[in-house]
Amino acid sequence: MTRREFSASCGLGLASTLGAWKAAADEKGSYPIRRRKKVEVLFQSPEGHPNGLEATEEGLWVGEQISDRAYLLDWETGRSLAMHETQSSNTSGIAAGGGFVFMGANGPAHKRPRRPHDVVSGGRIVKLDAKTGKHIANYQTPDGGGVHGLLWAKHSLWITQFRPLKIVKADADLNLFHDFELPLSRPHGLGWDDGSIWCMFSNDYRALKFDVRTGKVIEAVQLDRTDPDPHGMTFWNGSLYYCDAGIAPGHKDNLSKHAGTICRIHL
Repeated sequence: MTRREFSASCGLGLASTLGAWKAAADEKGSYPIRRRKKVEVLFQSPEGHPNGLEATEEGLWVGEQISDRAYLLDWETGRSLAMHETQSSNTSGIAAGGGFVFMGANGPAHKRPRRPHDVVSGGRIVKLDAKTGKHIANYQTPDGGGVHGLLWAKHSLWITQFRPLKIVKADADLNLFHDFELPLSRPHGLGWDDGSIWCMFSNDYRALKFDVRTGKVIEAVQLDRTDPDPHGMTFWNGSLYYCDAGIAPGHKDNLSKHAGTICRIHL
């Protein structure tokens, strides 16, 4: 190969790389998007309808959408280490920290008999003792509506809301301190990544990483439509973990062959 031919091939390679980078950006070109390397299916949730994950040193907390139970699972095997009954209903989102477990009650219960403490309309955040499972309190969501994602990090509770689309920061008693707006709809699980927050947007099969001070999107990871249907999510040891609840909007079967699974996204 001559020097001219070598230079030309380098130029083509650079142009190709730049073209790929430009294509791998959001519609406004404001943040880079990378495709996930692989989605690894780890194990089934205890009841097959997980819609909330929270990573802790003790294990992986899972919120089951139909029964509204909170489970603590062994990271390696998925074996149940603890289980608590809760006053949540139509659970979507779970957080654990500060000695508490928080459950996102995303409206009235479906696919099970009604209970006295079920939400009638709107949404609720339920707090219980992490060790005993004893119920402590129920709180209204920040906007009074449904909720899909919760996270405990840096002594704060982070909450997704819909009206308007935001992530809201609160303390353990739901006093609000800070929020930032979201660019996509149907925000679900949240994960803490060294001062930043990941949020899974289920309609788009996309996870966005936010600067929590400004709300600026730092980067995105794109799933394939053939991957397990994304609902609850968390971040642990450099990887995103998420779950397929097996339930689609309208409380229908999502027809996913991965229903009930807990997965790891290799970045």
